[in-house]
Amino acid sequence: MKGAVLLDTGPLVAWLCRGDRWHRWAADIFATIAPPFVTCEPVLTEACFLYAREGGDPGRLLAAVEAGHIRIGLAIEQEAAAIAALLAKYSDVPMSLADACVVRLSEVLRDSRVLTLDRHFTRYRRFGRSVIPLICPWSP
Repeated sequence: MKGAVLLDTGPLVAWLCRGDRWHRWAADIFATIAPPFVTCEPVLTEACFLYAREGGDPGRLLAAVEAGHIRIGLAIEQEAAAIAALLAKYSDVPMSLADACVVRLSEVLRDSRVLTLDRHFTRYRRFGRSVIPLICPWSP
């Protein structure tokens, strides 16, 4: 697959949790995409919390980061103004910090696609007007 694949929380948790309704889809997708995947710390925070809540070991996610399978592609302190602008623009959704960071990542890494289960990404735009290329279980 061409370009970076940006990880949102949903597919990561679905892949780890066999009981998740999207597990099979996520496992099939992860089997077809070579790492590294790119994400942000808020996505990892959400995923660790949700995986632990399901009884999983969040250390698995950190091990994937340590092994280089998942890489952090955004420094929030350097992108704070752009992220804040996205949060303000989509305050009616409301947009989470993780979503804003993933949208910003899609702007920074132009040749990328967002791996998500979140339908809000069909509404979000990068650079104000451009549709974000998605990998999702429905047709965006």
